[in-house]
Amino acid sequence: MARVSFTQHLGRHVACPDDSVPGGSVRAVLEAYFERHPGVRSYVLDEQGALRQHVVVFVGGSQARDRQRLSDRVSGETEVYVMQALSGGR
Repeated sequence: MARVSFTQHLGRHVACPDDSVPGGSVRAVLEAYFERHPGVRSYVLDEQGALRQHVVVFVGGSQARDRQRLSDRVSGETEVYVMQALSGGR
């Protein structure tokens, strides 16, 4: 089972506790997580089911590449980390 964790920043807006869920892809892991914690979905995914523009997912320390279909593979007890992407600056 994958371990899903979120940054504290997202936790300020919605309860998103760490949880272990099954799944072989980012999509499957997130869907399993959202079944248990449905309020988190709209903070992570847009209306088409893709990652929101300012959300990034890391799988085992590497950034997930497929932002639309979320097809990146997740194996075993991998850490899936969801965070808000930082942008801007001077």
